[in-house]
Amino acid sequence: MRIDIITVLPEMIEGALNCSILKRAQEKGLVQFGLHNLRDYTLDKHRRVDDYPFGGEAGMVLQIEPIDRCITHLKSLRDYDEVIFTTPDGEKFTQKVANELSLKENFIILCGHYKGVDYRVREHLVTREISIGDFVLTGGELAAAMIADAVVRVIPGAIGDEQSALSDSFQDNLLAPPVYTRPAEYKGWRVPDILLSGHERKIAEWRLEQAQERTRRLRPDLLDSTFGTLPHQSS
Repeated sequence: MRIDIITVLPEMIEGALNCSILKRAQEKGLVQFGLHNLRDYTLDKHRRVDDYPFGGEAGMVLQIEPIDRCITHLKSLRDYDEVIFTTPDGEKFTQKVANELSLKENFIILCGHYKGVDYRVREHLVTREISIGDFVLTGGELAAAMIADAVVRVIPGAIGDEQSALSDSFQDNLLAPPVYTRPAEYKGWRVPDILLSGHERKIAEWRLEQAQERTRRLRPDLLDSTFGTLPHQSS
């Protein structure tokens, strides 16, 4: 897989792409990242890539020309499955979307900035628009890093224990159950006895019950959208 990221602030995302799981995935040859400074694709002698919007609205808008040049250049080198634009009004990014993108060969992420991009970019150059939440950031760089991390970690081989990624929250529209490690007791706080029993079936049942209870309590919208409203269980 190759993920190319177009940004006006490459330094804002470099660190995130070169540590932990993302760094190891690159070392294993599972993913390649390309960071592209949009200013390298402008013809402006001052390297400007933004301008005032028509109609007099406040703020600055990324111009279509350097974006088109960058995307055209990248597409001349390889085929891409998606050209993604990070924007607050895009499709909500979920684990399902991350799983879907992990099956792609190559995709581009265009980081929004300032007031956004010339809308013709969204009409003619972008294939998908993704939002990480109902809030506004200075730019799409942090969103791009989050998308890259969520996608790469579910690529087989990216993490040491593949079952770990499969048991993450949201993989089955449930929050993850509680996890514990040694010591079994600390300051009188005990790990649930069932986890120390060695009874795999009962442990699995406990984990499912805990996942459902935590999801019902903390994120009932996930249960409603997947299963319909589940009845509350008495304790």
